[in-house]
Amino acid sequence: MKKSLVAYFSASGVTAKAAKILAEAAGADLYEIKPEVAYTRADLKWTDPHARSTIEMHDKSFRPALADRDADISKYDVVYLGFPIWWYVAPTIINTFLESYDFSGKKIVLFATSGGSGFGNTVKELAGSCPGADMIEGRLLNGRQSVDDLRKWADSLEC
Repeated sequence: MKKSLVAYFSASGVTAKAAKILAEAAGADLYEIKPEVAYTRADLKWTDPHARSTIEMHDKSFRPALADRDADISKYDVVYLGFPIWWYVAPTIINTFLESYDFSGKKIVLFATSGGSGFGNTVKELAGSCPGADMIEGRLLNGRQSVDDLRKWADSLEC
């Protein structure tokens, strides 16, 4: 059986809830991707052109620092990678995470939470940050998720 990890970034707690249920459903370990400097409510106000998240998302080369780099990616075959959708893509801290480890030969299954948009260009924007990995667009995990539903989804991916 393949060993799985659910790694996630959650700025407000919504993605964290989905990640915990997915980890239970997939029988996976759980790892939280934390920024070195936590995001405040003001940082996340996407309608403010001076908010930290807005500034970061307008500069695709920006890489927020991670609080740690102690995820042992080498012991996993499959990494479910979760995040909120910001401006139709993953937050740039996801690029930071992917660029901090070697994902060669790993299957990366994306999942996200979103207030209204889909994955947009997410796979395209992240693929360059993890050369040699097999990245697939998973699904949005908005609203209440059941362990049974997520188990069926994970099983359907042939992970």
